[in-house]
Amino acid sequence: MAGRYFDEWQVGDVVAHAVTRTVTETDNVLVSALTHNPQPMHLDHEVAAESEFGRPLVNSIYTFGLMVGVSVTDTTLGTLVANLGYDKLIFPAPVFVGDTLRSETECMEVRESKSRPNAGIVTWEHRSFNQRGELVCKCTRSALLLKKPQ
Repeated sequence: MAGRYFDEWQVGDVVAHAVTRTVTETDNVLVSALTHNPQPMHLDHEVAAESEFGRPLVNSIYTFGLMVGVSVTDTTLGTLVANLGYDKLIFPAPVFVGDTLRSETECMEVRESKSRPNAGIVTWEHRSFNQRGELVCKCTRSALLLKKPQ
């Protein structure tokens, strides 16, 4: 079990996630197909070439999913009761095939559960950056985590 229990989190804790990923065209096409997203800006090189970006944009669902996915081992693996929600999701810079993404998580809030004495709520801010250090995705996430067994 790699995740942290509720009582092991403190506001201000920052975790730099070890997993990084260079985005491939297959990643982009696969997530677009799996989510039934036919947006030409993700899939059609000719359409994308005429845009201000000059090339296809990586589907933002992939960027978001990767950012959250790489956080699981360090945050909630084995300690999660339930994800409660994601808020303030933004994509301040585009992601392209060939970009290498890294992510980090900062603990923003911890509070006891009012209904579950064996658990508490942790709120994090997840952030993902490209190889140039540009922020490409950010959100807050709240989850109900187990307390450390006595």
